[in-house]
Amino acid sequence: MSRWYHPAGSAGRGPYAVELTPSAVEGWRWTSLRVLELGPGESHTFESGAEELFVLPLSGGGTVVVDGERFELTGRPDVFSGPSDTVYVPRDASVTVTAAGHDADGARFALPAAPCTNRLAARYLAVDDVAVEIRGAGNATRQVHNFGSADTFDADRLIAVEVVTPAGNWSSYPPHKHDVDEPGAESELEEIYYFEVGAGPSGPGFGYHRVYGTDDRPIDVLAEVRTGDVVLVPHGWHGPSAAAPGYHLYYLNVMAGPGATREWLISDDPAHAWVRDQWATQAPDPRLPMGRTTPTAMEEQR
Repeated sequence: MSRWYHPAGSAGRGPYAVELTPSAVEGWRWTSLRVLELGPGESHTFESGAEELFVLPLSGGGTVVVDGERFELTGRPDVFSGPSDTVYVPRDASVTVTAAGHDADGARFALPAAPCTNRLAARYLAVDDVAVEIRGAGNATRQVHNFGSADTFDADRLIAVEVVTPAGNWSSYPPHKHDVDEPGAESELEEIYYFEVGAGPSGPGFGYHRVYGTDDRPIDVLAEVRTGDVVLVPHGWHGPSAAAPGYHLYYLNVMAGPGATREWLISDDPAHAWVRDQWATQAPDPRLPMGRTTPTAMEEQR
């Protein structure tokens, strides 16, 4: 198993189905991801320490208490039901997450995080305030939930978004990178991909994800991904994320880096950048948006 690919069940500990942090992965510095699974009415308390984070329902809902301030999370049935409300948690905070007691399946929460310097206020983001973007066209159409993007939500270092790719489509395409600091052109960001895949009549589905490097910074990941799998991108071109026909693909992106400015600037692989030009003559996939009928218009970037 590559240190950059972590199949479901390989990176869990205690209440966390996933716990990937800089202390757990050699060469990893700027981002963390935990996936918290709780039964109905169960609670988990932790300290945010030097990290800022989001509490993002993947399925179910509940409450989040941050330094005594209580937030209610409606959540959602699953990640293919549209965006969710979420709570931003600052560094140096005491946090208790409790699953709603009325849901027989409990709840699952993603906790994307990044070490930061400035302590901001805890905040609730309602689902109707999540900027939803339809990006790409044709079989490269995907739906992006910009709940924690650099241009929609104020944080210190952490950037986080969700992407839903309809069955048979490709996303994170053209392949792109963000591993050097070039002001105005590219920002240096580590990235985590956490995957969930829709099921078919006979059970769980699958997808594929690709990461490849440059001559001076090689990396080579080609992973068949299923629900609960994680791919880490320390550097290099990444994409496509391909949804197999019959199975919708979801991923949560977590990004942060050493740059003084919190921004997401990318460079396309020059060999494939021309694909973007085709989108102008193609219609978006009519299956989108999923779970929300009026996407927020945003600039098409990836």
